[in-house]
Amino acid sequence: MNKNKQRMTSKRSPKQNRRIFGQWLFFGAIAVFGVLIIRFSYIAIVRHVNGVNLVEATKKLYTEDQTITAKRGTIYTANGDPIAEDTSTYTVYAIMAKNQQSASGKALYVKNNAKAARVLSKYLPISYKKALATLQKGAGKFQIEFGTAGKNISLTTKEKIDAQNVAGLHFIESEARLYPNGTFASHLVGLTTSKSQKDTDQTRLTGSMGIELAFNKQLSGTDGRKTITKSGYQGSTETGKKVKDGDNIYTTIDSKLQTLLETKVSQVNAKVSPKSMTATLMNAKTGAILATTQRPTFNAQTKTGLSKMWRNLLVEDTYEPGSTMKVFTMAAAIDSGKYNANVTVPTGEYKIGNNTVPDWNTSGWGNITYAKGFALSSNTAMAHLEQAMGAKAWLKYIKRFGLRESTNSGLDNEQSGSIQFTYPIEQADTAFGQGIQVTAMQMLRGFTAIANHGKMLQPYFISKITNPNTNKTVYTGKKKVVSQPISSKTASKVLDHMQDVVYKSYGTGSSYKISGYRIAAKTGTAQVSNGSTYEQGDNTYLYSVVGMAPAKNPKYIMYITMKQPTLNGSSASDDMAEIFDTVMKRALEEQKASETKATTIKMKDLTSKSTSAAKKAAKKQGLDVVVVGKGSRVVKQSISSGTVVSSGQRVILVTNGQMYMPNLSGWSASEVADFATLTGVKLTTSGTGYVKTQSVTAGNPIEAKQAISVTLK
Repeated sequence: MNKNKQRMTSKRSPKQNRRIFGQWLFFGAIAVFGVLIIRFSYIAIVRHVNGVNLVEATKKLYTEDQTITAKRGTIYTANGDPIAEDTSTYTVYAIMAKNQQSASGKALYVKNNAKAARVLSKYLPISYKKALATLQKGAGKFQIEFGTAGKNISLTTKEKIDAQNVAGLHFIESEARLYPNGTFASHLVGLTTSKSQKDTDQTRLTGSMGIELAFNKQLSGTDGRKTITKSGYQGSTETGKKVKDGDNIYTTIDSKLQTLLETKVSQVNAKVSPKSMTATLMNAKTGAILATTQRPTFNAQTKTGLSKMWRNLLVEDTYEPGSTMKVFTMAAAIDSGKYNANVTVPTGEYKIGNNTVPDWNTSGWGNITYAKGFALSSNTAMAHLEQAMGAKAWLKYIKRFGLRESTNSGLDNEQSGSIQFTYPIEQADTAFGQGIQVTAMQMLRGFTAIANHGKMLQPYFISKITNPNTNKTVYTGKKKVVSQPISSKTASKVLDHMQDVVYKSYGTGSSYKISGYRIAAKTGTAQVSNGSTYEQGDNTYLYSVVGMAPAKNPKYIMYITMKQPTLNGSSASDDMAEIFDTVMKRALEEQKASETKATTIKMKDLTSKSTSAAKKAAKKQGLDVVVVGKGSRVVKQSISSGTVVSSGQRVILVTNGQMYMPNLSGWSASEVADFATLTGVKLTTSGTGYVKTQSVTAGNPIEAKQAISVTLK
């Protein structure tokens, strides 16, 4: 039987084999199909496969998310000139390798050196001769740059150069925060740093100091978002959140006064190399800070000098003020009724218990009145005055003048100061500015009470904040009376005493006289503490001066401190007077000009005009025109468009191409400073008054960063 079965199987027909194979294939297909149905059903329900969320993946396939970065707000001067702004800057470079061509065969290298040099000298602060020499020296190199003249180029200038179609000139774009004025109230304005955004590969500018930090939220704005959804043949739709650019901040800083202050402080700093120095000019009637700087400082654009000093000395540094404190001592004594003009006190030394108060003139001046003691800056006279008042009354006035509390300026890390006031000798010491730690901002706030009829004002440096998205002003800075520590009558008497400092034959402030204006001032000299005792030696003092003008009804207050300068026989008062006299006089002259409405006009924008047309327009406005350069077009002007100027005021116009030295004879220090800022030359001045001599003869070619010196007399 087995043999029969075997015989039957072997005789199975091919047709039967195909049918059996087909059956297996059919059932196999059904099984595979069943598995697929189960799998796809699972995916349809769960919507995940291999850890991938199919809904999100599909959304990404058909949608595109774009972040629209908010533009950081611009910081301006009171004149409307930008101090800090977001920008794309460019660096121009020239490809010199002659094998560089585009895919279409167009030359990417400089084919015509002369043409390239002409275009560069037309739009950049570089002469044709220098540009051509740079190109010729670059022969054989792959590419070359043009130094500082070819960096930080604006978009407008780049587009003008591009329009000339010069083969071989190319640009590198950089996103940055631009600080066009360099060293310009740097610690007040501050800086930004680029920080990575969480969960993205993007970076964002964030304030790291000064106004940039204090108002970072307002300046930053809010990023927008755009979502594009693609729908096949139906095209696409856009949804998202609108970008909100950061607010613009207008400071109270006056462009010209700040530039002049920076120049004068730099000159004195170079001369005596103090460990630190501050100088601030304030509007006495409003509390607005018009100009402020410090040394060490830094160039906000290049960051040069930043490593030397991060702290804003105006609010972060505390020090013993010395004899400028006597302004408050005199005010407190008069206001409390403890001042007797007829009383005389011995000078030279004053014993309080087992301690001695010394005068800077240890021999003294015999018996003198408190008034003469104030003008002579006698420590013993002020110590006697404090004893007459009583420690309790004196401490009350120290608090009234706000010398133990922060000014709440809004700047980061502001200090509130300290005082040693336990023992009678400590109480007496504070009367002449020792044993009490203050900030420069606290002193300025206190001085406003003297200048403003007894009313103490809040110092401020923001004039307004505007929203660029709505064009509305969202904040306005204004005069704010903090308190009235003394009466108007007391303030007037203190101003009289401060005039004695300047105009009495024995006064310590004769260096601060300004021709044509009456000045009230008080000088100061304080020993510098090293933490445990006072340092000894000729160069171990903190010198200071506060000046107010006009003396009877001050419009301006200026306060300067200079810590441990190397005087080498010179006078600290004379050095500080170089700053005070020049800047204060300029402020007073501008005030007088603005009050003479009949002869004031608004400056026109002369940039991009032909030189002849610009010169004609300026002369038509009654201005004294000085042209620097022989180019065909004006590229810079010393007075910003819209600025109120007086008839006869000097305006400097810089043309394209090579610059040439003008005749500076008779120019004021501030006008020379404007010239240096405009042309980029490195200027040093000596003396005070008006230009007598200059190191580069008028008519000679000059370049940016060239060293030039002038003597004033």
